Amino acid sequence: MGCLPTLRVTGRQVRADVAYTHAVPKAQRTGHMVALGVDWGLNTLLCAGALRREADGRITGLGSGGQFRAAGVLAKQHRLRRHSERLRAKADHYQRLIDGRPDEHLQAKHEVLRDEIRHVSERRANLNQALAWAAARWAVDQAIAAAATVIYVEDLRSMEARGMGATLNTRLSQQVRGQISDRMRHLAAEAGVAVVTVPARNTSKHRPHCLTPLRHRKAPDQPTVAGWKWAICPNPSCRWQGDRDNGAWRRIAARGLTHQTTTITDKTSGQMMIRAVVDTLEASAVITRTSRRDRSKTGPTRPNTSRPAPKRRRAPSPTRPHSQAGKRPEGHAPTDRTRLPRAAHGTRA
Repeated sequence: MGCLPTLRVTGRQVRADVAYTHAVPKAQRTGHMVALGVDWGLNTLLCAGALRREADGRITGLGSGGQFRAAGVLAKQHRLRRHSERLRAKADHYQRLIDGRPDEHLQAKHEVLRDEIRHVSERRANLNQALAWAAARWAVDQAIAAAATVIYVEDLRSMEARGMGATLNTRLSQQVRGQISDRMRHLAAEAGVAVVTVPARNTSKHRPHCLTPLRHRKAPDQPTVAGWKWAICPNPSCRWQGDRDNGAWRRIAARGLTHQTTTITDKTSGQMMIRAVVDTLEASAVITRTSRRDRSKTGPTRPNTSRPAPKRRRAPSPTRPHSQAGKRPEGHAPTDRTRLPRAAHGTRA
């Protein structure tokens, strides 16, 4: 495919940028054995991990996953948003005053406010773009490191920010999730990794290993205070507890692996998606616990003394006799000196 070059003037030279294209593997809709599940969070923007589908249909975990935390960037983003809201409210107030009584002084102040609003909007847009690229790059790198051929993410259209208070609802609605999804598809296409959206229903409600409804609490040290961040499994044979996002990405990846035969490609956007959850397939989306290495005791315990071993010289010390300017002899310092030098007694020469 031919592309027209782009001319750039650098100093006294004119350079031509020619587009370069290379072949990439085509992403497949089905036949995936290793998948990366990605869950959206609030302060923890992304939480992701990989699962493997064995030949016999069992689903096993590949590590404990990771988190992309961007609390500092998101806090700055929210400060800019609040600053923009205050500027817009002040600009609206000036506009009402101008409509009632035209004044050149008010007009000048209103123009200054509008310039400041545009400046803040550009800062927010640049911050969102940088954050979206960084988060998408992190997710795709996680998939490449785990040798995953597909990334399953929650369907943004089925997510609603309700029931968490006005502040949290605003923060959730202002996330750059849409931009992250677009950048993720762009970067994953270069590596031949498919990006498929799955329904977000009950991904944080059930335990990934036994599908038991979880009890959500405020924090691990407050097991009786209701909340939404910490999850505890009430099943006596399981008793798992952890961050709800860690359980959510496992449910997302397991749901995608079991429902991959129902993956379709949207004709309008060209995106791969799983539209609905099938109950029969959902019942098999259970992560099997892998057997750990047997650490049973097979012999007597090796004695361990609390007294550390003395530090030994790596090179042998010189033997006696030695001169005054020689090296320190082996063992203790010489004790044949009966009188210290005059400098030690403070005497003058």
